[in-house]
Amino acid sequence: MRTFSILFITCLIIFSCDSNNQAGKDEELINQSKPNVIIIFADDLGYGDLSCYGHPTIHTPHLDQMAQEGIKMTSFYAAACVCTPSRAGLMTGRYPLRVGQPGNLGPDSPAGLSKDERTLAEALKSNGYRTAAFGKWHLGAVPGYLPTDRGFDEYFGILYSNDMMPPWVNTKRPLHLYRNDEPTAEQPVDQTTITKRYTDEAIRFIKESGDDPFFIYLPHSMPHLPVYASAEFQGTSMGGRYGDVIEEIDANVGRILETLKEEGQDENTIVVFTSDNGPWRNMPPRMYNTEPVEKWHGGTTGSLYGAKATSYEGGYRVPAIVRYPGVIPNKQVSAELATTMDIHATILELTNSPLPTKELDGKSIITLLTEGALSPHESYFYFRGKNIEGVRNSDWKLRIGIPADGWTSPELNDKDLPILLQLFNMKDDPFEQFDVAEDHQNVVAMLRNQMEVMAEELGANLAEYKD
Repeated sequence: MRTFSILFITCLIIFSCDSNNQAGKDEELINQSKPNVIIIFADDLGYGDLSCYGHPTIHTPHLDQMAQEGIKMTSFYAAACVCTPSRAGLMTGRYPLRVGQPGNLGPDSPAGLSKDERTLAEALKSNGYRTAAFGKWHLGAVPGYLPTDRGFDEYFGILYSNDMMPPWVNTKRPLHLYRNDEPTAEQPVDQTTITKRYTDEAIRFIKESGDDPFFIYLPHSMPHLPVYASAEFQGTSMGGRYGDVIEEIDANVGRILETLKEEGQDENTIVVFTSDNGPWRNMPPRMYNTEPVEKWHGGTTGSLYGAKATSYEGGYRVPAIVRYPGVIPNKQVSAELATTMDIHATILELTNSPLPTKELDGKSIITLLTEGALSPHESYFYFRGKNIEGVRNSDWKLRIGIPADGWTSPELNDKDLPILLQLFNMKDDPFEQFDVAEDHQNVVAMLRNQMEVMAEELGANLAEYKD
């Protein structure tokens, strides 16, 4: 009897160990099936600011290499032409006006992104991901709306734009650097080292994650004005001070990619690099109140017309590079229409995370990224605040709004400007040089009807155009 008992207990122990080992293996397999996600979100980076997008004097070898190892998108659109709504579009996968965030929040704003909306971080956290945000938030600067309230386990960064302090903005709130939900003692914030410090935090988080799936949102404060670079990069770029800033961002992208390789996470990590909107070349006079802001610190749209805060291509079309070794083929260039909101939907699908109860405006672009498929969008809409100012499909773009360019701030006297109706052929004329509305009235009528329908759906304003 004693021998039987010993054998029985031994079998139980062996079975228990095997079960634990199998459970550990199953958990490991589950984690491996969940790719890590890193979204690097530059601030006010223009379409033409990277060397792989044609800049003649700014050199970005790490982003160029990332594009070679994945896909470079040339018709990729931010969710808005200014900071807060663009970030709302990324975090929710929905048009900013639909989620009640059509314009920028300030340091004294009483709330933030609606709590009725589920963020990408909340979706991934509920799916077992470690989540962190390191950088500019700009979706709420008061308790209840901070990153740690919206799905992020950790946060380190500045809660809004780096110019939102005296003398550029009329506020009594100093610019603070936050750690989780508390401001640090650093005052004033040393912005010369901010790009590197955000990246240091991201690298630490990668190393601490081990085999646990992670989501890192890295929204850089740069190159939003005023621009700053660390001592290591100051005066090193042929592109001047602005070039120093971009090349430092590029170098830190390289640090992240190298860390992924060192940690054995390279082939299991999706890395996205893009910008929240076009460059702020058309900055208002308040930005010239002090050093170190100069006109040439505003970046470039390449050959695109317009700039930040306009519904021309220069305000909305941004660089976008996506890398996922073994899944996204290398050396791809796609001119198919895609948006920041699509990144949200695509990440949900790639990570097998549940969809929200509310319908997304973004669509999964997995087949576009992996198989060169066509865009899932029939149309895309351009907004400026609560105004709907444009729509485009694969061939055409209709714009109804005030005139703007890359050097005149739309904040100046737009009440007295005429309303223009312009039609551009996006295949023949992506630079919006030639208005062909008179020659294609049927196209104008079709696209204008789409704008009217969307304006009614979202409660947007559609300007009246009179011949």
